[in-house]
Amino acid sequence: MLIATKHQKESVIAPILEKELGVICFIDETFDTDTLGTFTGEIERELDPISTAREKCLQAMKINNCELGIASEGSFGPHPSIFFVTADDEFLIFIDKLNNIEVVVRELSTSTNFDGKLITTQKELFEFAHKIGFPSHGLILRKSKDEKTDIHKGITDIENLQKSFEQLYEKCNAVYVETDMRAMFNPTRMNVIEKAAQKLADKIKSTCPQCQMPGFGITEAKKGLPCSLCGSATNSILSYIYICQSCQFIKEEMYPHHKTTEDPTYCDYCNP
Repeated sequence: MLIATKHQKESVIAPILEKELGVICFIDETFDTDTLGTFTGEIERELDPISTAREKCLQAMKINNCELGIASEGSFGPHPSIFFVTADDEFLIFIDKLNNIEVVVRELSTSTNFDGKLITTQKELFEFAHKIGFPSHGLILRKSKDEKTDIHKGITDIENLQKSFEQLYEKCNAVYVETDMRAMFNPTRMNVIEKAAQKLADKIKSTCPQCQMPGFGITEAKKGLPCSLCGSATNSILSYIYICQSCQFIKEEMYPHHKTTEDPTYCDYCNP
């Protein structure tokens, strides 16, 4: 099975897939995933994360004449539902061209050190570096947040950090420092990818009860678990809907969290 990556993601993805699925994973070191977009903006990502991961996977599979492929794509920014919290949003895709199967999973995590700051002193630089977990987590320096040239990436030691800062500061009296979010320079992100890989393996192993096709997973979460006090529908999950992408078999799993009512605390009527 091909893992389409140039950022060492195979180090956490391959062991899980090889153990859970009995496959042998490999990478193509010549395949450049950066052509579909870079975190630092020199190449803009034109597609959404899932489409980018799909295109990455299909391109690598075509080049290597491979029927099975895995690719991932991550995004960083404000959490979609928790205010003032930053999130790492990772997507993994598995493609089986022979059987026309596509399995996608998402791991949305608040475990991230994604950050950036305009600084003017070495003291500020070292304070930022300490906060994000340097040197185990890499840094990027450039003249400004939107600067797309003269970018110093993958900095993981004090000597290079000081040297890059001095070179850039001499040109513009300010430097923009940010976390290097490429997986091999960010162990925190790598841990999130590892969780996504386990979730992907579990979903691939989940087969349709009717046709036995892999990838039988949740496609919808229905809200409406009744309040234990007044019986009104709450926003808590009542059931999960599973749909097979091959034969369209539908299964509804009632009360997936093993409770038939919700505490009135979470009822909009009892606790408006």
